Amino acid sequence: MKYIDLHVHSTASDGSVRPSELVNKAIAKNLSAFALTDHDTVDGIDEAINEASKINSVSDSEIIKVIPGIELSAEYKGQDIHILGLNLDYINPQFLKQIESFRNTRNERNEKMVQSLYDHGFKNITPENILKRFGKDTVITRAHYAILMIEGGYLKNKDEAFKKYLNPGCPCYIPRTKVTVTDAVKLILLANGKPVLAHPLLYKLSANELDNLVKLLKETGLQGIEAIYSANKWNDEARMKALAKKYDLFITGGSDFHGTAKPTLELGTGYGSLKVPEELLKNIL
Repeated sequence: MKYIDLHVHSTASDGSVRPSELVNKAIAKNLSAFALTDHDTVDGIDEAINEASKINSVSDSEIIKVIPGIELSAEYKGQDIHILGLNLDYINPQFLKQIESFRNTRNERNEKMVQSLYDHGFKNITPENILKRFGKDTVITRAHYAILMIEGGYLKNKDEAFKKYLNPGCPCYIPRTKVTVTDAVKLILLANGKPVLAHPLLYKLSANELDNLVKLLKETGLQGIEAIYSANKWNDEARMKALAKKYDLFITGGSDFHGTAKPTLELGTGYGSLKVPEELLKNIL
């Protein structure tokens, strides 16, 4: 059986591996396909698709497939919820216009967070250093600030950065204006993509609250649930498959690979035992 990974991040957002390098890494991991789902951006997709095309062109059969995707940060009752968009028309002009507005709200929030971090003693976190370290095309997230805090010698690891400074309620956290979860689903549909609720159990909602969220999203156009996920334990996968069946949604699966930001989590295999069967592609392509 062949396997895939439908939740992968690159240097276009907060991953540490370039899109083209992900293609070769996926081949090395014996994956037949992966979805590039960077946060609020599709900027890395062309690079990944071009690399896959070059590799596939010298073979009698398709070695690796890159599925264009995105992970949208949205809001539901004051909580951050992520919606994956899979197999997008990622050059749709209306879609790109909306994504640009997403990035603008993120940029406004980042300006405030940079100032707050600097005021709290992290003197290496400046617009100039961020640009030099990550480049002008990267979507800057809190994970990038954590990297600079560690590299500056202020903190030991990413968990310490988030728990002390970057999580909601911490002194340097600045909330961001987000779209609603229903608007996120509609935006993905606008680009002819497949909207999928990402890692549903990470939100720590009660069973009833999660059911209500899925019901609302289904009514809006949700098509899938990420039931197979790196952080699943015990019967988590079975529970999410049952929830998907209840609302007639297909299931997807992904590692949520980021590279060095999540050093023990690997592409394709997650924490070691993740297996997303290739047959799930039939719901997406």
